[in-house]
Amino acid sequence: MQSLMATSASDINRAQVRIGTRGSPLALAQADETRARLIAAHPQLAAPGAIEIRVIKTTGDKEQNRPLSEIGGKGLFTKEIEEALLAGEVDVAVHSMKDVPTWLPEGLVIDCLLPREDPRDVLIATAGNSIATLPQGAVVGSASLRRAAQVKALRPDLSIVPLRGNVETRIAKVQRGDATATLLALAGLKRLHKQNVATAILSVDEILAAVAQGAIGLGTRANDDRVNALLAPHNDRNTQLRVAAERACLAVLDGSCPTAIAAYAELSGDAMRLRALIALPDGTQVHRQAASGTATDAVALGTQIGRKLKEMAGPDFLS
Repeated sequence: MQSLMATSASDINRAQVRIGTRGSPLALAQADETRARLIAAHPQLAAPGAIEIRVIKTTGDKEQNRPLSEIGGKGLFTKEIEEALLAGEVDVAVHSMKDVPTWLPEGLVIDCLLPREDPRDVLIATAGNSIATLPQGAVVGSASLRRAAQVKALRPDLSIVPLRGNVETRIAKVQRGDATATLLALAGLKRLHKQNVATAILSVDEILAAVAQGAIGLGTRANDDRVNALLAPHNDRNTQLRVAAERACLAVLDGSCPTAIAAYAELSGDAMRLRALIALPDGTQVHRQAASGTATDAVALGTQIGRKLKEMAGPDFLS
């Protein structure tokens, strides 16, 4: 890949923008999209060495044999990249927003979100063409408590087993029989041009999306006026408002990987609709809320929904 050419220390110093990213094919595709958008808006960055993409291995990438909930939950795919950003080793951190903790480290901001890709999940199955038609007692592989809880709520007979790895790895595990089916984000498949492997696209009425799923956030140092000015034209207002509402809901619930939480905001003109849920991982209890408001009240709407869910579930539910 052109953006991954080897760079010496002097090359790094000459780079006008240094982009930090994970090394999975999907993460690199997102970093390349960021690079392409920067060059399109700022032609001077097309010069050789003007943009460097630096791969940073995160804790989540290193720890592949244990469930995410056992090794710390949120932040596992962002911590090392954020540390490199704070240390001045990179200028932009490319994040899948669904992996970003509710609160950012002091001194960092995510003020630029690229246009959101389709946030729905897909089913990839070797038998059956929907969740309803999976064989009785079929094994579904997923490391996501959000997906597991909603699948179990729909089909209590199904067995959920941990299934981790990048998109290609999880697809391969299903194809070789480690599980009958798995659920993946359609956004990731589309960015990798692999959407044809999906058995079915699941509506948000069936499986509600993860908070900020499909959105790419570009993290920077709050005081880096130069880089923030370069990124400013790329911020997508529609995505920013929807993600703000969903993350406001998440903040009230103080959600992390051990918590089954979903939230999805839709925007039509200035009208916003937000729906969210919290669930026990085994799907035996699912609490849902939905409300509408204006886009300018996105954070207030998310906060309202989060508080209603917390009240419905009771004080011990999330613990």
